[in-house]
Order: sequence, then structure tokens, then C-alpha cells
Amino acid sequence: MENNRNFFITIALSVLILAVWQYFYVLPRSEAQREAARVEQQRIEEQKKAAGTNPGTDTGTPAAPGAIPNAPGTDAVTPAGREQALATTIRAKIDTPSLEGSINLTGARLDDLKLKHYTETVDKNSPEISLLNPAALPNGYYAEIGFVGNDKTGAVPGPETVWAVDGNATLTPTTPVTLTYSNDKGLTFKRTFSVDTNYMFTVSDTVQNAGTAAVSLSNYGRVTRFDKPLVASTYVLHEGLIGFTGTEGLQEHKYASIEKDKQFTPGKSTDGWLGITDKYWAVTLVPTEKQPFQPRYAYFEDGRHRYQSDFLTDPITVDAGQSATVESEIFAGAKEVGKINAYAEDRHIKRFDLLIDWGWFHFITKPMFWLIDTLYKFFGNFGLAILATTVIVKAIFYPLANKSYASMANMKKVQPKMLEIREKYADDKMKQQQAMMELYKTEKINPLAGCWPVALQIPVFFSLYKVLYITIEMRHAPFFGWIQDLAAPDPTSLFNLFGLIPVTLPHMLMIGVWPLIMGVTMFLQMRMNPTPPDPTQAAIFTWMPVIFTFMMAGFPAGLVIYWAWNNTLSILQQGVIMKRQGAKIELWDNLVALFRKKPSPAE
Repeated sequence: MENNRNFFITIALSVLILAVWQYFYVLPRSEAQREAARVEQQRIEEQKKAAGTNPGTDTGTPAAPGAIPNAPGTDAVTPAGREQALATTIRAKIDTPSLEGSINLTGARLDDLKLKHYTETVDKNSPEISLLNPAALPNGYYAEIGFVGNDKTGAVPGPETVWAVDGNATLTPTTPVTLTYSNDKGLTFKRTFSVDTNYMFTVSDTVQNAGTAAVSLSNYGRVTRFDKPLVASTYVLHEGLIGFTGTEGLQEHKYASIEKDKQFTPGKSTDGWLGITDKYWAVTLVPTEKQPFQPRYAYFEDGRHRYQSDFLTDPITVDAGQSATVESEIFAGAKEVGKINAYAEDRHIKRFDLLIDWGWFHFITKPMFWLIDTLYKFFGNFGLAILATTVIVKAIFYPLANKSYASMANMKKVQPKMLEIREKYADDKMKQQQAMMELYKTEKINPLAGCWPVALQIPVFFSLYKVLYITIEMRHAPFFGWIQDLAAPDPTSLFNLFGLIPVTLPHMLMIGVWPLIMGVTMFLQMRMNPTPPDPTQAAIFTWMPVIFTFMMAGFPAGLVIYWAWNNTLSILQQGVIMKRQGAKIELWDNLVALFRKKPSPAE
């Protein structure tokens, strides 16, 4: 019993450390990063006023021969809003079941994209998520495909090229958009944008050489971003530059690390993908498979600071009177598990599933998500799916838990003998331990058996936490009543009488209904066992539910609901097994003893 209590304390303290880390590290980092974003925005505004340049103009130095051209919008930002910035350029409209926006005909860039199915908050009238934005804005973020030429090719399509629309000017899943551009060297470029019903664009470039000599040119692509997410990243998932190419495989560069390293250039590749990922969204490039390409991850400080994932293919030769076609893909949208997996399989994009950060314990996290998602399709509610998942996990491990609780019940029955041994050999720990082991052997008791029900909850707890934290399916997923987002903390608080008093409370006082329920069930579960004789352990067991109530209040509501429900099932399961074994259930006696008035020293 002593070993079981010590193990339980160890596990509880490990979870407590996670909660403390989130509360005292993640939240302060979030506030610090918001302040840094504000300072950066102020710096940009001051730089804009000092420069006095036109918004969106690229006045930087020209690119070196054979290199990717400078990114547009690196020298100034516009004080105008998003709509005003869009109005300054000619565009081709994008309208699909999942996306709306436009293609900037200057550079043929994807720099205006909103996600129709996702809003900024749980309010249905909240603005849609703006994923891509024009370079002239402080939060500029775009994807671009272009060419790098030489003296023989003349001017080739780049960031400042103005394309012409050939025919249809609205991109839909059934109507592609074709753009054209011709230069003075006899080269004609024909670019066709197509898109599926979700988030994948296909960019097909055909180069027609009407000249008298062969030409060579390279294809490039880049995802460029001028700002960082306002919410601080954590060790739970990766946010920043990402890709999977060549023999190096997965490459992950957080914003802070690439700011320090400036640039990382892995080996050349003939397949794979690269881009920039957020918690729920991503923009990635899938280069052509016809030519080897050089991937790169970089941070630039010339002009406006920016983050960029890009690639440059080996030169492509187009003979006189001939044409050549290269095709790239651009993913820009929500990281929905089913769609990401489908793209990886159907379009043969190597390890595209790694765009979702399942972590080192993916072999647990991915099955956990699959189970919850499958149950969601049956119940129609992720909260109910989490409750059902808990029941299924309990059922799977019931035989082991049954043996463990039975062993715990047997230990309770021999507790008088254990106390007798402790008293008899109080001054000789070695003989006390030998006598205890002999008692365990005689009574056929495994002192560590009671640890397994607790130990089994560790991987389940952390995998569920990961699923709730990283998967967009859980974002804004409602339960019942006041829980409208299972991935966010319970919004109610005991300290304003659950909303009856209209005051704004600090984060540490946001102790909602579900954290309170979790604390009560944890308290009851711990009182199922006898009170530890050691005063220190007894104090820990008394105050631990209170501490966990405060610490778990900042965790996703779905995780707190899971814990409360799991505690409830454990209480019922342990009670049934103990009754079947003939062991006394200590719950009522412990509650009475806890609230019974203690006699004064005089009495």
C-alpha cells in the first residue's frame, strides 16, 4: 500500500509539473510575444514614415544571377486596411467551397485567401480566418511561383511581372484560370491555376520558345511571411518553417531558431514538400518531380524582417521551337487530418502527414484521435466522443485493473498485520522490510499491482492532451451548456459566481465548473483508500485535489471533462471490486473523519 501511494504521488506530481509549466511558462511567453509583436509593429510604422516610400514597392537590390529574386514588399508597409491593399492591384477571383480570395496578377501570387469554414472565435458572426495577406500589410503572407533566367532568356516571370488573364477570371474547382506573359526574347509563358474543393492548388507553367536558340531557366517557389503567430508556441507542437525533402527527411525550424541561424540549406531533392506551419493552418509548396531542386529555410533582415521557405530547381532547357511544362502544387488551408492524409496518399506527397505534429508518441496519439473522431461521427459531439473513449479504454484495461484493484483490496485486509510488523520492527528497517516481503509472499499479494491503474492513465492523458491541443477538429468543438470550445479552458469561474457578477478576473482565478467537478471526483477517489499514516503523505493527499483544481483550470475543457469522468468511473470500478473482494470501502469513514470536530488538547 505504501509503494502504491508513493507511486500515485509521483504520477500526480509529474502532471502537476506539466500544469505548472503551462501556467508559469507558456502563458507568460504568450504575453511576451504579444508585446514583441506590438513593438515590431511600432517599429515597422516608424520605418515606413522615415522611408516615405510607396506601399508594396520593391526597391531592394536586384537578385544575383541564378538566385531567387528579392521578395516583394520588403521595404514598406501600408497604413491602409486589407481591403484597401487588395484594391490597389488587379486580381483574379478565387471561389471554392472552402476558400475565397484572389490571385494577385502582379507576380501571380496567392496573397489573398480566407477560410470559409473557420472563424476567429466561436461567435458565428466572427470574421473568417485570413490565411494569406498582401505583402504591403504588416501581416503579409503569400505563396509565389516564378522563374530565374539569364541574358539569353530575357525577362522571365518574377515578383513584379504583370500577367494577363486569358479567358475565365474566376478560379473555382471546375473552372481553372489561365495567365499569360511574353517577353522580347520570343518566350511565352502560360500559367494555369486549378484548385480542388479543399485546399490544394495546382500551378502548371508551360514555356514556349519561339526564338532561334535553346534557353535554360530555373523554376522557383517560396512561402514568405512577415509576422509571427501572436500566440506563443510550445514544446507540445512545432510552429514555423517545415519541410520533408531529400535524405534529411523532416526539417523543423522554429521562428526563434531560424532567427538565430539565419539560413539552413539541406541537400538537393527530387520529391517532398516545404513551407510554413501554424498550430491549425499551413502553407506549403510541393515542387515539380521532373527536376531536382534545392530547398532552403531562411530569415531575412534586409528591409522588413521575414521568414521564408523556398526551392530552386536545376535549369530546364527549352529548345528553339519547342515547349516545356513544369507543375507545382501549393497547399494553403486548415490542417484537417483526413484531408492531409488523403493528399499524402492520393497525390503521392512523401510524408505529408508529418505536417500535423503528432509528436514522438504518434503511435498512441494517432490511434487516440482515430478513436475519438470515429466516435464523433456516431455521436455528433466530440465531448460525448471523449466520454465514450474513456469507457472503451477502461474496458480494454479492465482485466488488468481488476487484478490491480483486487490486490489493493487484499492489501487492505492485511493492513493490521502490516501495522503490527511496523511497530514490532520500528527500529530495524531491514527486518521490517524482510517481514513485509514474507507477508506479501504468504498472502500472495503484489505490492506494485495497485500502481498499474494509475500508470495506464499516463499515456492516455498525454495523448488526449496532444489531440486536444494540435488537431483542428477539436478547435471550437462544443460540448453542452457553456462549453463551446473543448480545446479552450472552461470560461466560467467560481470567483464571479459563474458569471453572475460582471467582473473580469485574472487567469489564476478562472476556476470553472468542470475543474471543480474534476477536483471533487479526484478528492473522492483518493478518499477511497485509508488515510496514510505518515503526516506528510496525508497532507499531500488532502491538498492535492485543491492544487490540481487550480492548475487544471487552465487546461482544455475536453481534458478536464475526461479527467472528471475517468475519476468517476475509477471510483465505481474500485468500489465494485473492493466489495466483491470483501474489503472495506473507506470512503464514508474518511469523509466523516475529515469533517469530524477534532478534540482540543484539554479534552
